[in-house]
Amino acid sequence: MAISGEDRYAAAGGGGDSSGGKLWNLCRMPFWQPGGAPASAPSSSAAAAGIHHSAGRYGHEGGGAVAGDGAPAGSISSVAKSLLPARRRLRLDPPNKLYFPYQPGQQVRSAIRIKNTSKSHVAFKFQTTAPKSCFMRPPGAILAPGETIIATVFKFVEHPENNENVLQKCKVKFKILSLKVKGPMEYAPELFDEQKDQAVVEKILRVVFLNVENPGPQLEKLNNQLAEAEAALEARKKPPEENGPKIVGEGLVIDEWKERRERYLAQQQVEVVDSV
Repeated sequence: MAISGEDRYAAAGGGGDSSGGKLWNLCRMPFWQPGGAPASAPSSSAAAAGIHHSAGRYGHEGGGAVAGDGAPAGSISSVAKSLLPARRRLRLDPPNKLYFPYQPGQQVRSAIRIKNTSKSHVAFKFQTTAPKSCFMRPPGAILAPGETIIATVFKFVEHPENNENVLQKCKVKFKILSLKVKGPMEYAPELFDEQKDQAVVEKILRVVFLNVENPGPQLEKLNNQLAEAEAALEARKKPPEENGPKIVGEGLVIDEWKERRERYLAQQQVEVVDSV
C-alpha cells in the first residue's frame, strides 16, 4: 500500500498524533549537565575523527570530578599516559636475553649488567616463570643515579625429553621491574607491593642456551661478566679499610708517635736489665 506524504510526516513526529510530536521534540532537546548548562553537540571534525567521550573507560564513571568545560578532570592526562610508552630507568646488557651454557643435569649461571640511567634512585627486582629452578643474586637492589651492578642468575638445566632441541627452544622467561624511590635506603621486596601502580616493567628476558662445545663470542662475554660479578662480590665481603687514627677502648687514640715511644721505652728497660 502506498504511503502518502502526510502519513510519512506524521510517523516522523511532525504532525498527526500529539504524543508522537511530543516524543520527537523531547528527543531534540539538548542534554543538560549537572551545572545547568546544556552540553554542546560534538563537532563534525571530532565525529569524523572517531573521538568518543566515555567516562567509564577512564575511571570517571559514577559522577567523578568534572572540569569547568564539562570534560572529566584528568581524562586528557589519562589518555596521554596510556598512549605514551613508559620511560625506561635501567639499561640492560644483554638487553633482551639471558644466556646460559647448556649443561644438562647441572646448575649453570648467567649474568646481566644493570645500570641506572635516571637522575633518581631506582629499585629493581627480578621475576621468573620458573621460580623452582631459578634464583637471582641479588634478587633486587637500589641503584644510585649512574650506578651499575652485575646480577647473577642461577638455573638448573634439566635433561631434554623426547630428544627435544633445548638449544633452540626454552619457555623460561625473566622480568625486571623498576621503581623510583626517594633516596638511598635499604632494599626490601615490600617496596613493590606498596607501590604497584608506580612500578614499570623494564624488560622481559628470554632464556637462550649456548653450546659449550662450540664456544663463541657470546659465551666469552658471559664468562667475563661472571668473573666481574664474582670480583665485585668478594670486594663487598671485605671489611672496610680504616683510614685515620686507631681508636682503642673509650676514646683512647694511639698514633704512630706514641707507639714508637712505647717501643723505645720497653727496649731501654730490657737493656738496663741485661746490664745489671
